[in-house]
Amino acid sequence: MVKITNKTEITYKDSGVDIDEGNMLIKDIAQITEATSNEGSIGELGGFGGLFDLKKYPFKDPILVSSTDGVGTKLQLAIRTKSYFNVGIDLVAMCANDVLAQGARPLFFMDYYATGKLNKSVAIEVIKGIAEGCKQSGCALIGGETAEMPGHYKKNDFDVAGFCVGAVERNKILKKNSVKKGDLVIGLSSSGVHSNGFSLVRKIIELNSIDIFKNPKFEKKLTLAEILMKPTILYTNAFLAANKNYKVKSISHITGGGLIDNPPRAFNENLTLKFDMNNFKLPPLFKWLKDKANISLFELTKTFNCGIGFLIFVDKNDAQEIINDINKIGYNAFIIGSMVENNYEKNVVFDGWNF
Repeated sequence: MVKITNKTEITYKDSGVDIDEGNMLIKDIAQITEATSNEGSIGELGGFGGLFDLKKYPFKDPILVSSTDGVGTKLQLAIRTKSYFNVGIDLVAMCANDVLAQGARPLFFMDYYATGKLNKSVAIEVIKGIAEGCKQSGCALIGGETAEMPGHYKKNDFDVAGFCVGAVERNKILKKNSVKKGDLVIGLSSSGVHSNGFSLVRKIIELNSIDIFKNPKFEKKLTLAEILMKPTILYTNAFLAANKNYKVKSISHITGGGLIDNPPRAFNENLTLKFDMNNFKLPPLFKWLKDKANISLFELTKTFNCGIGFLIFVDKNDAQEIINDINKIGYNAFIIGSMVENNYEKNVVFDGWNF
């Protein structure tokens, strides 16, 4: 051990923070971020703030819509499985999909990456994933922050957070009071668990001593790790296709709280969303989670998206055309329910699933 005296120099690097390495990271990711540029992008990385020119878009009376989020304890599995790229996509999706729920088009994104010891190769993979998520959502990645925090995070641990801003014309903001009795609800398939409920997923794995690098019984081609680490779907293009004639009334992004807590945020309390699950087949992954956790269907639907990542509320006369437009561009959209009067003392009920 080196004895510290009044003449001993102790640098920031000695304390565990390498500013030069952080600066090199900015240079290394410059091309990655440039690939996400859109009409409003201004300037380069490294400034004190990210710049964006809203006038480059044909808005007349825009309202800005913002969202911030992380990816929760999915990060623990991302570190274990080295799925750094995928979790970067997740980060953008959790923010950009929320912006869509207000009727806004995502415009730009910023990220925050914090770690105990900067591993540049890991950080670059995460940022590559963030850039891919930005491309899929139409966002420009205009800046971010990389924080090296020795003593606060374990050496190989890191955390990420994101911040997305979009815009919508003032008179086109989606309002939940536009949803009426008789409206239909379109469901869009999820890619899997997305980025919510992973504390329960990890508990299931731990208590059942499950090897995530093996194929589960319900899937022969993919390991459980590959299934769980599928990134969240970005629904920007689905929304733009659905709302090309401004027929969308409201939207619910199915995140934490699942199919129980999220839908009521998109309509008034005097209504109930009646899910029609008679023709909806619960994806094998969620059936597996239910069985391994020994939980009720209610608990399952309150924790996970159960295969439905996004809900779009529309007039019944517009539903089929919107579904066709969404499916044409590669999503899987279908009627999943309808709006009825709230005679159930619940804002969400399920027809076809026994609770």
